[in-house]
Amino acid sequence: MSSALASGALRRSRNLTEEVVSELSERIRSGALQPGDKLPTESEIMAQLGVSRTVVRESISRLQAAKLVQTRHGIGTFVLESTDHDRFQIEAAGDLTVRDVMAILELRISLEAEAAGLAAMRRSDENLAQMRHALGEFERHITQGTGNAVAADVAFHLELAKATGNRYFHSILSQLGNTIIPRTRVNSAALAHNDPAGYLDRVNREHEDIYDAIERRDPEAARAAMRMHLSNSRERLRRAQELKAPDAV
Repeated sequence: MSSALASGALRRSRNLTEEVVSELSERIRSGALQPGDKLPTESEIMAQLGVSRTVVRESISRLQAAKLVQTRHGIGTFVLESTDHDRFQIEAAGDLTVRDVMAILELRISLEAEAAGLAAMRRSDENLAQMRHALGEFERHITQGTGNAVAADVAFHLELAKATGNRYFHSILSQLGNTIIPRTRVNSAALAHNDPAGYLDRVNREHEDIYDAIERRDPEAARAAMRMHLSNSRERLRRAQELKAPDAV
């Protein structure tokens, strides 16, 4: 069995390899690609995600190192059975409930508030540029009304985690994938009380507050801004859950 990847090409950036790894890893961990499934060919991934052959090969190498896939020369690359007992992992299955996402937000408040503080102290100019790029993409989606900007949202949080200089922050958020964004689990209109543009604009302003604190290397302000952002996300999700029928969760 082969599963099609997302049709939209990933935006070009210096982190293309990481984005492709994240895309493929999420499909493996969510079950879209099952153990024994064959990955699309290099050419198919190149066409579907808009990346070069070099990026695809580096991404496959990283997946091999993580023991997620195995390449059989002349045949293809296949998904391996899970090896959860060999490494730290947080389950982020596709059937998470809103209650699960609330619990993940509680975890993220502690985890990412500290990550923001460390990022403010340790970030490089490149980290800052990549966060700025992600926020630019987020704002573009708002302005053009082209969606809920999930990819840009995830990219911002992952780059912030990378800026800590501690790979485990990035590893944990990467494992959670798109589940770190509540609107992937609840209709954006419910979260926004039928004002999606206004909702995304508020999220964008919260991101900007975090970015500003990191840019000026103010760890306490960065921690506070991240804590406020995630606490607001939790509150928005709680209100959206109250508006939904019990059997819709």
